[in-house]
Amino acid sequence: MALDPASPLARLLDAPMRPGHVVWIGLRPLRRAPIQAPDMAVLDPEHGLIGDHYSSRTGGARHVTLIQAEHLAAIAAHLGRDVVAPQELRRNIVVSAINLAALKGRRFALGSAVLEATGECHPCSRMEEILGAGGYNAVRGHGGITARVLAGGVVRLGDGVVREDAR
Repeated sequence: MALDPASPLARLLDAPMRPGHVVWIGLRPLRRAPIQAPDMAVLDPEHGLIGDHYSSRTGGARHVTLIQAEHLAAIAAHLGRDVVAPQELRRNIVVSAINLAALKGRRFALGSAVLEATGECHPCSRMEEILGAGGYNAVRGHGGITARVLAGGVVRLGDGVVREDAR
């Protein structure tokens, strides 16, 4: 059921939001291989995040995974740690200063590319292996989002993350 565009909730969902920015990029060239952290990456509508082994295997719904830097701190706190490094969560892009949940079902610019949020990025069983006991539950609700690439482009550290205009 679609939301009435004139409803108070629809107006709130379409309200302006502050843009964020990219603070880390990670590519997983092979399954279980160490993550590479380049300064830039290329996004393609057919193949997803170029150089990442996972992006093109899901029919596009999961071309890219994004997580908020602010959630890395929350996950670390849930684990009783000072920090959790981005590569430990095996996401592709870490952003800051934007609430990724507000992009649900929306299109957004990431650098010069355009993406569409396709869902939540739930933790996998590897979180117990990587983060230790309690890792899976520490990430629950903080795992970020998945997105498909609609228009290709380049994303660099420091680039903006901007929701497209209201529906």
